[in-house]
Amino acid sequence: MQTDTPQGTAPPPNATKLAIEFGPLVAFLVTQKVAGIYWATGVLMVGMVVALSIAWFRERRLPVMMLVTGIVALIFGGLTLYLQDATFIKVKPTIVNSLFAITLTVGLLLGRLFLKVLLGPVFPITDAGWRAMTVRWIGLFVALAIVNEIVWRNFSDDTWATWKVFGNLGLTLAFSVTLLPLLKKHALPGVGAE
Repeated sequence: MQTDTPQGTAPPPNATKLAIEFGPLVAFLVTQKVAGIYWATGVLMVGMVVALSIAWFRERRLPVMMLVTGIVALIFGGLTLYLQDATFIKVKPTIVNSLFAITLTVGLLLGRLFLKVLLGPVFPITDAGWRAMTVRWIGLFVALAIVNEIVWRNFSDDTWATWKVFGNLGLTLAFSVTLLPLLKKHALPGVGAE
C-alpha cells in the first residue's frame, strides 16, 4: 500500500488507534472522578480487554507495549479489586515503566536494540542513533516510575488519576519532541533528502 508519508518520518496519528490506546485511560479518569478508584479500576480492566480485542481484530497482532500494559493492568487491577487495596493499581505504572526500562537496559547490555526492532521501519537511523534513543527512553521510563511513586504516595486519588492520564502523556509527548534532533542527526544517508 502506498502512502504519502515521507520515508523516515512517523505517519500522522490515527484517531482510531489513539482512541484504542488512550480510551481505557480516559474512561478510568472519568470513572475515578464520578465513582472512585475501585469502579475506575474495573472500568480500566474492561477497557484494556476491549482495546486489546479491537487492536487484534484491526491488525491481527497486538502492540507489545499495549499488551504488556494490559496484562499488568489486569493482574494489578484484579489484586486491587480482590483485596480492596488501591495500592496495587497505583503501583501499576511504576511496574510497567520499570519493566520497560529494565528490558531496554538488558537489551542494550546484550547488544540488542529492541527499539530498532519495534520502530526501525518508521525511523531509519543508524545503530548509534538507536543506542542514543534507547538510553533516552530508559531515562524517561525511570523518571515516569519515580514520579508515579511520588504522586500516588503524596496526593489524592483524583490528583494521581489525573497525573496518570495527562501528566504521563504530556511528559511523553514533550520527550518525543526532544528526540527530533537525534533523529535528524542519525538519519541514514539519503533519508529525507528531496
